[in-house]
Amino acid sequence: MLDRRAFLQQSGIVVGGFVANIPLLNSSKNAKMKQDNQFDVIIIGGSYSGLSAAVALGRALRKILVIDSGNPCNKQTPHSHNFLTNDGKTPKEITNLAKQQVQQYPTVRLLDGFATRGIKTANGFTIQTEAGALFSSRKLIVATGIKDTMPPIPGFAESWGISVLHCPYCHGYEVRNQPTGILADGDTGVELSSLISNWTKDLTLYTNGPSSLTDEQKAKLEKNQIGIVETEINRLDHTHGFINNIVFNDGSKAPIKAIYARLPFVQHSSIPEELGAELTQDGYIKIDTAHRTSVQGLYACGDNTTKMRTVANAVSMGTTTAFMVNKELIEEDF
Repeated sequence: MLDRRAFLQQSGIVVGGFVANIPLLNSSKNAKMKQDNQFDVIIIGGSYSGLSAAVALGRALRKILVIDSGNPCNKQTPHSHNFLTNDGKTPKEITNLAKQQVQQYPTVRLLDGFATRGIKTANGFTIQTEAGALFSSRKLIVATGIKDTMPPIPGFAESWGISVLHCPYCHGYEVRNQPTGILADGDTGVELSSLISNWTKDLTLYTNGPSSLTDEQKAKLEKNQIGIVETEINRLDHTHGFINNIVFNDGSKAPIKAIYARLPFVQHSSIPEELGAELTQDGYIKIDTAHRTSVQGLYACGDNTTKMRTVANAVSMGTTTAFMVNKELIEEDF
């Protein structure tokens, strides 16, 4: 991997008021390599939002590079729902079909790799991959998603996206009317209990220790026949991610088929923050209605910007972002 000085020199970075020059070799091969690594737009993240942006930009005749490490947050999810014409397909099926369609556009290039570094240059951005390759573009789209932070409960991570769920709209129908748990406390526990009660009445709130529920909140849960269990959880018994029981520290068990939880998260990529992009109070990348970040030329779309973690929303955001990026390029050149 290049050190910072070499990276700055090869990237054409403004340093001390001057633009560092890329060494020019008298070689047509090197000139072609430089041209091959220069794009109108680089998209970091090749899941639904990133690929959707790539299709729209490919159709706009833009030279595009999509860099993707192949590690989406929904990789364990058995099926995707609420995406018209693709309801019930696996995430991998949808992604594979999307890649086939993206590759129909000759100006779009897909690269398997992990983008580790981004630098704002005089002409746009330079991105370095884990393998040490450098690519430059006028505009940058980050569709990198988020990374959920799992609690230290054995069996939880293995069941995440399968029977430990974050969204009833995505998965509630498949576990409707089943014994279901809410792993939460306080306001979040009451809010989630209320929401999930639309899909099942066999519902229990597990606070994993003494709760912070007020008397009023407890009364509301009791009124809706939602149980409260404060015993600390030891582990989740499961079969290939499908929960059988919650096992508590006192040795007791609760048979259950699904658990809903809202997890803390971190941005999957540190590049937006390193470039100076502002985050919201909740930790999402802050964007305007055109999906621009606080950094000129840097756009963001998908799960890294919103709580609405659905395939349909990610696809919609990717398309909109592409339109806005292309509009900005046209305005700069016209």
